[in-house]
Amino acid sequence: MDYNRQHSVLVDEYIHSFSADVQLKLQRMRELIREAAPLAEEKISYKMPTYAQHGNLVHFAAYTKHIGFYPAPSGILAFKEQLSRFKGAKGSVQFPLDEPLPEELIRQIVEYRVKENVERSQR
Repeated sequence: MDYNRQHSVLVDEYIHSFSADVQLKLQRMRELIREAAPLAEEKISYKMPTYAQHGNLVHFAAYTKHIGFYPAPSGILAFKEQLSRFKGAKGSVQFPLDEPLPEELIRQIVEYRVKENVERSQR
């Protein structure tokens, strides 16, 4: 099995380890990230799904009451106002499981991180 396929299977296993309702949210999160960063490598890092392109872009993980999204401190800072209604920290934000995912915001953050990593790699 090739490297990318092997990692995709690991992400599948991660998602399938949760209840059906959480799986739907995690799968949607995965789709949003793949749409916004089609060239990103999918892998498991820090025991969670991770997407990398010229370095790590974003990670996500499921918890009891939320999905943690980790777009690095720069991704949080750039969207501080839009993320203000969610709990979070320097490099993370919590999307409650009992609310819809903020899909457009997730796309924008991932696209921002791709641009940031590509620009940094060109310097």
